[in-house]
Amino acid sequence: MLEAKNNDELPPIPPKRYFTIGEVGELCAVKPHVLRYWEAEFPQLKPVKRRGNRRYYQRQDVILIRQIKSLLYEQGYTIGGARQKMTDSPDEVAASRVSSGEIKILIRELEEVIKSL
Repeated sequence: MLEAKNNDELPPIPPKRYFTIGEVGELCAVKPHVLRYWEAEFPQLKPVKRRGNRRYYQRQDVILIRQIKSLLYEQGYTIGGARQKMTDSPDEVAASRVSSGEIKILIRELEEVIKSL
């Protein structure tokens, strides 16, 4: 079984509009074939597909993938249980998993805005 990792150990999400499946795999510590499988299992996960059926994920997709990973690997949910949890209370799941890296990015961005004022 895969080793459970805390989302706090994951790298911060860079300020980009689109991410490739390889980049998302690195940001979420999940292999690309797992991401493709999760697309089939979780209806909320719908990356943009462009030329050659290539997937391009947006920031909210990366956050959603980290939430799914947390439910499956850290909290011990099954695929069906995680899917149910995501459909029953998506806001609760989102609020429960904010990584310290994301908070640090927000703090840095706010400090830059304050300096510019």
